[in-house]
Formats: sequence, structure tokens, C-alpha cells
Amino acid sequence: MTNRHTEVRPAVEAAVTEYREQGLSRRAFLGKLIAATGSMAAAHLLLEKSGLAATLVSDTESKRANVASKSIIYPGGSEKPVSGYLSMPEGKGPFPAVIVIHENRGLNEHTRDVARRFAAEGFVALAPDLLSRQGGTDKMESPDAARTAIMAMDPADAIADLEAGLKYLASQPNVDADQLGSVGFCWGGARSFTLATASKLLHACVVFYGSTPPLETLDKVHCPVLGLYGGTDERITSKVPETAEAMKKAGKDFTYHVYEGAGHAFFNDTGPNYNPEAAKDAWTRTLAFLRKTLDVNGAP
Repeated sequence: MTNRHTEVRPAVEAAVTEYREQGLSRRAFLGKLIAATGSMAAAHLLLEKSGLAATLVSDTESKRANVASKSIIYPGGSEKPVSGYLSMPEGKGPFPAVIVIHENRGLNEHTRDVARRFAAEGFVALAPDLLSRQGGTDKMESPDAARTAIMAMDPADAIADLEAGLKYLASQPNVDADQLGSVGFCWGGARSFTLATASKLLHACVVFYGSTPPLETLDKVHCPVLGLYGGTDERITSKVPETAEAMKKAGKDFTYHVYEGAGHAFFNDTGPNYNPEAAKDAWTRTLAFLRKTLDVNGAP
């Protein structure tokens, strides 16, 4: 029987060479890695463990987007530092900033790409690796190990490290500390919503298909919240009406949109549930919400 590792390596090396020579787009490159490794999660973890995500892909895509990106380490909510990815627009600012919260397998290329997209739109974007306390996403043995580590985390630790990320952003000379937002996806969407109940530094919160914190905590929400959900994502979306009612009862600002026919993770353009139409509209709504809520450039 042929060893799968001997089959994967040449395919990966060929894809890396073609991408490096600019013969492949980012999505096509990731598509080849997914085909070679067998899954989206395995392809992302390969990029993390090999260092290609933070070197080859980050450098290439940052140049294409005309932004500056780098790996950073900031003081976390405990004695352990948090690693992350910082992407910035050109210029001195001060700029609005967003903390971009990854899905349930740690920091990966998709999340880095979202950070770069925000930078291209005029935001400083920080994507923390919330597996830092466990050694970091790149130290995970497998995608399932990363997911297990995420699920085993103390939720309070994640929020503490996200609050520390907001403080890090607020301390940057090119950031307006009064214009800080959060955007989270899946597991990160739930953390984004919870962060809105925990940090007064946060002025706008976006939730992509993430669950709601306990309803009795919603009276602690400090800022407007935008929720974006897939119509077929029954586990999450079925509970949105009660979230809306609880937020209204608490006197909090909550708007949401459900994309009929779209599933969970519809925004992830490297995954099987990607829905281009829903993703495009959700991105437009996210930018409009952040610019209005954070009063970016006097947006109405």
C-alpha cells in the first residue's frame, strides 16, 4: 500500500512552487492543498505547522492587498503571551481597529485573510491565536487536536486574552482607541458576542453564525451588535429570535440578517459551505455597520 504522506508531499511542493511563481491565486492554491491533504482543516494546519501561512502566503497576499502584515506577540490576560497576526493599512492613521476571532480550529490562513481584507478597507486588524495558552495552533498535532483544545479551554481565558488584545490595539499609535470593534466566526462569533458583555473598550460587535451568551447576561452588552446567520444552520439560527427579544427587553442595539439557503460557515471561502452571494452581502453589511457604529470618517 502506498503511504499517503509520500503522495501528499510532492503535490504540496508542486502547489507551493506554482503559487510562489504567481501561477495560482490564493483560493486555487488552498484548493490544491485541500485536495492533497484531504480536508480544509488539514490544509490550514499544514500551512501553520510549516510556517508557510505566516511567511509565503501572508507576504504574497499582503502585497496584493497593498497592506502591511506581520506576526506579533502581545501580553495576554495571564502570564502567558498571546501570538497573533496584525494587518494594517498604509499611512499613519489613527485608524479604527477590529479584533478578528477565529473559528474552532485556531488561527489559520482564512482568518489572516479576513484581517488583510479589513486592513485593505482602512482598519487595523488583529487576529489573535487563542490556542496560545496551549502552545499555539502550529503546535497542534491534527485539526481534531486543535478543535479538542479549543473546546477544553476555560471560556474566561479566551475572553481575557481578547480583552488584552483590545488593550494592545488601543495602545498602538496608529489606532483610534475609541473606534474598536470585534468580528468573530463560528466559535469566534460566540466569543465576539461574549466580549461585548465583558469589555467597555469595545464599541461595535459582529457575530458570524455564533451562539448567544446566556440571555441573562445580555443586559451587560456595552455596544451595538450585528448578527449574520445561515438559514439552514438550524442549531444556531433557530435561537436568534429569542436573542433579538432578550436584547430588545434589555434595551440593547441588536440587528441581524438570516441568509436563506446558506449554511454554517457560509463566509469561509476555503470551506465546503461557502456561499459567495451570502458572503458578499455579509461583508458589505459588516463594513457598513462598523463604519456607522464606530463613526468612521463621519459615516451616517
